[in-house]
Amino acid sequence: MNLKKTTLGLIAVAVTTIGMSTASACTALHLKAQDDGIVVGRTMEFGLDVKSDAVIVPAGTELLSSLPKEANGIKYTTKYGVVGLNFMGKNMIVDGMNEKGMYVGALYLPGYASYPKVKAETSSKSMAPEDYVVWLLGNFSSVEEIKKNYNNVILVQNPQKEIGGESFPGHFLITDKSGASIVIEPLDNALKIYENPLGVLTNSPTFDWHMINLSNYVNLSATNVPKIDLTGKTINSFGQGSGLVGIPGDFTPPSRFVRAVAFAQSAITLPTANETMPQVFHIMNSFDIPLGSIQEKAGDKIHYDYTQWTSVADLKNLSYSVKTYDNQSIRKIDVKKALDAAKSGVKVIKLKSEQAIEDISTNF
Repeated sequence: MNLKKTTLGLIAVAVTTIGMSTASACTALHLKAQDDGIVVGRTMEFGLDVKSDAVIVPAGTELLSSLPKEANGIKYTTKYGVVGLNFMGKNMIVDGMNEKGMYVGALYLPGYASYPKVKAETSSKSMAPEDYVVWLLGNFSSVEEIKKNYNNVILVQNPQKEIGGESFPGHFLITDKSGASIVIEPLDNALKIYENPLGVLTNSPTFDWHMINLSNYVNLSATNVPKIDLTGKTINSFGQGSGLVGIPGDFTPPSRFVRAVAFAQSAITLPTANETMPQVFHIMNSFDIPLGSIQEKAGDKIHYDYTQWTSVADLKNLSYSVKTYDNQSIRKIDVKKALDAAKSGVKVIKLKSEQAIEDISTNF
């Protein structure tokens, strides 16, 4: 095991390209409250600073997908207002929800996602993959609507210098306020859709593989294993948590998928979505990747994949909350209030801030 300390200053190489493997550690899940409220949590990990800010896109906003070689992709006007987080300061949303209580998140799928090249005859219905989230949120209000319309656009190659000249290798988690959930993956130059009964998604390999892999862990349980009586000896487990002995604890996507399913399925169902929001943050804390725990060598440089932000979307009460690496305080956006204040045109709320620490030394 090699855990030798390396220079953290190398994180400053924010304008260099990185390998796809360094950017593949996002986790998403949802819980349902007793009041039927659905609350979705998601982490964002990446090998360089993603520079995410909150973006407000009101209904009636005209959007155009930019494609390679100055080609113009699909042009449309949003039907619903959208709140979410962008990526690398670009005019794109990788995670968010709309005013109808639907969530969409783009998570990395390196090594599997593939897109066709744009064709002149179909460019008007083509779209860069990084624009897919806001198109889904801006035009549809439920999983059922998306099932009927997800393939009405063509996701095409659109190389990004920030990720080594590759097109954004994403797959997409969609969850609506009813709790219905699906995954859309760009495989073999076409979009494939899966039902997602457990509401969980991580990264590579493909979603169907992760679901099959769960069969390796049917022994896991949140209930402690009882003592056993052997010949002349009673054996007790050491402490709490014996039912989950064997749950994978590393940061790879398959292991995180198993843990996400285990924690989501064993979570206590709370009375309201409001109470469930901090509960989801607690669960997502278990997927935090500390800076330095994942290192990727790229020539003479080292990139550190770490948790840069965690978002929680309350689909019942229409709130979108986030905490960042630099500031663990939870900041909430009331979707309706933000859209009313934005009125028209895309607005940005800066998230970069220092950690606020409350001094309670004399609070007695």
